[in-house]
Parts: sequence; structure tokens; C-alpha cells
Amino acid sequence: MGGEAGSTAALGSEGRVKSLGLVFEDERKGCYSSGETVAGHVLLEATEPVALRLLLLEAQGRATATWGPSASARISASGAAPAAASEVEYLNVCLSLREPPAGEAVILLQPGKHEFPFRFQLPSEPLVTSFTGKYGSIQYCVKAVLERPKVPDQSVKRELQVVSHVDVNTPALLTPVLKTQEKMVGCWFFTSGPVSLSAKIERKGYCNGEAIPIYAEIENCSSRLIVPKAAIFQTQTYLASGKTKTVHHMVANVRGNHIASGSTDIWNGKTLKIPPVTPSILDCCIIRVDYSLASLEASFLETMLT
Repeated sequence: MGGEAGSTAALGSEGRVKSLGLVFEDERKGCYSSGETVAGHVLLEATEPVALRLLLLEAQGRATATWGPSASARISASGAAPAAASEVEYLNVCLSLREPPAGEAVILLQPGKHEFPFRFQLPSEPLVTSFTGKYGSIQYCVKAVLERPKVPDQSVKRELQVVSHVDVNTPALLTPVLKTQEKMVGCWFFTSGPVSLSAKIERKGYCNGEAIPIYAEIENCSSRLIVPKAAIFQTQTYLASGKTKTVHHMVANVRGNHIASGSTDIWNGKTLKIPPVTPSILDCCIIRVDYSLASLEASFLETMLT
């Protein structure tokens, strides 16, 4: 392990940094939550003496929603609107890992490998889950910045995955959801009759990897052969500069048997498995992610995924 010398010997010596890295104490830990401690080391390897002015550790987290031309662009000749942009900060930590003694400008690191430990605690108030979408993101990162005289700053950054845990055992999320609807098959004046659907799920909240049992009765009163389908849709909503963007994605689906005209099909707990998806995000003021269960091309049951 390399050592340090006084700042006097460092003056005029830029030195060469072979590598700058950042590792977490527990690399197997997939994600963090509010109130937890983040710890690790900044790793620096030098092949010759290195003059160091400051080694900082920054931890930042923010939600951003933006679309359109750059924020500085004016309305173009084609009439394009200026950018819409919003930002919310959730985390801002800055730690000094190494700096010269008081009254001195630099400190000299000797050739070799150096480790600088760091440790900080995430805010105790709920943090919003990490997310990246079409018009915005919620991102957290840890960054080490090496400031040296006469040369540009060097930095290394690692993403920090954050998840906001939701208790799916609360009464609101344990409540069964039931809906009945009727849909006309066909379009405009060329309808062939209605299809009636009564569907139920046992609760509103589910976790990644779980299977949702669907209880349904589908009555085909139309003159056509139909195939009942159910799907989970993700809805992303972005708010910026008083404007809104919405994106819909189907994340999972299941289909039943063909139902002839005048026939009825029963789903007695037909399962729809939830794939790995971003949990519902309901506590961010500029980005919202929620899920709904849909059938026969019509949304009928809202769900929360955690």
C-alpha cells in the first residue's frame, strides 16, 4: 500500500494515476432503501508520486422528466415547442475522503495502491424507487472526484439502485377487486352483439414473481368466435413544465380458450405471472408508474406491483 508525503514535495508534481475505482462494501447487495448505510472504498493506483488537492465522494439522487428540444432552444421556424423539463432532488451527500492539512495546498501520494473508505446513511424519509423510462428517470449514483493541480479532475461513478418497499399486506391492498362490464363486438354500425365479462382478483397488491389468479365469467352473446385475453399494462406518466406525457406498455398476458357464439367460459383462478418489473411509483411528483389488469381490450382492474 502506498503512503503519503508532505505537500511541499508535491508542488509541481502532477504524477500519473493508473486507475481510479469505486467498490461497495457488499457488491452482492442489489438495492438499498431509505435509512440504510452505504459503505465502500475508493481505489487509487499510482505509478509515480501524485499531487492531490482533494478527493471527494458525492452521492446524488434525483428524478428528471424532460422532452422536446433542449431547454435553451427557442421555438424553431417549424413551430417546435421548447423543451419541457422538471427535476426533483432526493439525495445530496458530499464527503471529503482526503485533503491536505490546514494551511497546505496539496498532499503527495506515493506510488502504489491506495484505499479510501467511505460510509454514509441514506435519508430516513422514503426514497423513490430507481427507474428509467422514455421521458425521464429516477437515478441515484455515488461518484468519487479526484482534484489535482495542473490536470483535469478525474472521476469514477457507480449507480446505486434504490427501492421503496410497499407493504402489500395493508387493508387497502388486501381488498378484492371486482368489476363487470359489457362490450359490443365490431365497430360503428356493424356490431355483432355484446360480450359480457365479470372478473375478480383476490387482492389489489402483488409482488414481482407472483402469479395473479383471475376469476372470470365471459359470456359471448355476439355472432363471432372470440378469444378472451388478460394482460398487465404498465402506465408511465411524466409531468414537466405544466405538460404531461404518457407511455403504455404491456408487460405480461394470458389467453383463454375460444368461446363460440352463445357460449360462456369460466376462469376459475387462471394465473397471470408477474415478470420482473419496476414496482409501482406513486410518491414522485413528476414521474408516476402504475399497473392495471386489462381484458377484452378494456381496462377493468387496477393493481399495485411492489
